[in-house]
Amino acid sequence: MNIYLIGFMGSGKSFTGQQLAAALHLPFVDLDERIEQTEKRSIAQVFESEGESYFRSIEAQLLRGTLADDPAVISCGGGTPCFHQNIDWINANGLSIYLKASVTLLAKRLKKGQEHRPLIRGFNQGELEAYIAERLAQRELYYSQAKISLIQDDNQSLVPQLVEHVRLASL
Repeated sequence: MNIYLIGFMGSGKSFTGQQLAAALHLPFVDLDERIEQTEKRSIAQVFESEGESYFRSIEAQLLRGTLADDPAVISCGGGTPCFHQNIDWINANGLSIYLKASVTLLAKRLKKGQEHRPLIRGFNQGELEAYIAERLAQRELYYSQAKISLIQDDNQSLVPQLVEHVRLASL
């Protein structure tokens, strides 16, 4: 069974996903990295040259392609569940886990590498927090459909809880 980690950018999907995959002895797949490998360019370049609609189409196609792989822990992009009925597809084909984080925690994490993220490049702190709050409110409808939701803070590892949830879900 594939495990799909969803949540806003900066929620720790890649970091936590790598740890969870190691704990469960499963491969780890970062959907954003798979898009970059397929497109042979960065996500920022795809957004800039082709636009978000093209990106979301490729994202949905590669998401569905994860079924051809061995079971894995898959880190989805922040917007993945919100387009092309992806959240319904994820829930029908694996275990969805929402890594929930506060606007403050997300802004703190995203501030460090925001120049690599086309949707938030160039925002000051206030603009970043406002953007996160607005987008999070829009996306919560999709994120909340995950089979499991875990609230995080900056000082705890979610991996022990995630391992237990995955084990219970596989019974």
